[in-house]
Amino acid sequence: MKKVYVGMSADLVHPGHLNILKEAAKHGEVIVGLLTDKAIASYKRIPYMEFEQRKLVIENIKGVSRVVPQETLDYVPNLRKYKPDYVVHGDDWKEGVQRETRQRVIDTLAEWGGELVEVPYTKGISSTQLNKALKEIGTTPELRLKSLRRMLLAKPLVRFLDIHNALSGLIIEHAYLDTPEGRREFDGMWGSSLTDSTAKGKPDIEAVDVSARMTTLNEVLEVTTKPIIYDADTGGQSEHFQFTVRTLERLGVSAAIIEDKTGLKKNSLFGNDVVQTQDTIEGFCHKIREGKRAQATDEFMIIARIESLILEKGVDDAFERAKAYLEAGADGIMIHSRQKSPDEIFEFCERYNQLPNRKTLVAVPSSYNHVTEDELQAYGINVVIYANQLLRSAYPAMMETAKSILTHHRSAECDERMLSIKEILELIPGTK
Repeated sequence: MKKVYVGMSADLVHPGHLNILKEAAKHGEVIVGLLTDKAIASYKRIPYMEFEQRKLVIENIKGVSRVVPQETLDYVPNLRKYKPDYVVHGDDWKEGVQRETRQRVIDTLAEWGGELVEVPYTKGISSTQLNKALKEIGTTPELRLKSLRRMLLAKPLVRFLDIHNALSGLIIEHAYLDTPEGRREFDGMWGSSLTDSTAKGKPDIEAVDVSARMTTLNEVLEVTTKPIIYDADTGGQSEHFQFTVRTLERLGVSAAIIEDKTGLKKNSLFGNDVVQTQDTIEGFCHKIREGKRAQATDEFMIIARIESLILEKGVDDAFERAKAYLEAGADGIMIHSRQKSPDEIFEFCERYNQLPNRKTLVAVPSSYNHVTEDELQAYGINVVIYANQLLRSAYPAMMETAKSILTHHRSAECDERMLSIKEILELIPGTK
């Protein structure tokens, strides 16, 4: 019996998929190359269903003989492994980013006389439309909570951007850029204490209490679906941090980052210009253990933020703390620096990457912002957080508008820099 290969992600199975599988079955034994989470994440968001869940669905569709993992977007490795007589695919890949993939399929099949069969695109239904509908429906705390760990398994680097209200969350939810390598977007949101405090007109000294910050989180959670990493500052007293962990889990927040300082919180970028006291290794390890003990799920992450480089104590001190914090149960390390050069960050990364129990590594390139994501990834950074750029760009834009109105005694000169009234009314679904 001739072999037929069908590659698909099959996250949201619809009549278009069934039509392709039905056509494939006419040509012989159907082998479905199911894209792994990592393969899908290389060009768009990770799938709603995990690989094993998607595999179970496809295995039970009539006409499918077996399901095998396809580790990359490129079909060639699997085609050479299984040498199918036919590859069946929808005809919607003749243009756009998949055109080169299609040509490689044709060239590879030619090596043994295989044939590409293309099925007309099923009109009126698409995964893109279904994904959009799912976004409008929303998500659940459980799904959102798990999504960060899934991303870290599927993607070499994830990028997070700061939120300070629901509108900033919507920007992160919908901003994207189509590139030849696929869609580029933000993977999630950073619940920054600095931006939340500043948006409320208060200093970044933990003056905004946890209850008020949870209100901001709730506003964002109501209108978005992407994961959130929460900036928990010092975490407060260990006994208080336990309650924070439970609240964040209940809301569906994926992780909390706590910094190893004590006393009145001062922003790290002040460094030694202000009095900042670093916790003892033993004291901070106790806080990590208490936070982990309070968790109700395995998916929630507690990430330890090391302030040694901020306080000019050097890479040796930072590395010793990293080892201790991981031993205490931290799910990752955030290494911070206020230097313009990334040299000390990269030195830390090289040593950290040698640890046998190495876990997720987070960087916040606020001061060394000339460094690219590719460079950070090359040094083993798993999460890059753009910690305050949205708020910092919003303030000068609003100030410029305010000054323009004062200068011209009217608002007409601001029009070209603003959303139109129509756009603002259509910005949020349901406004009409």
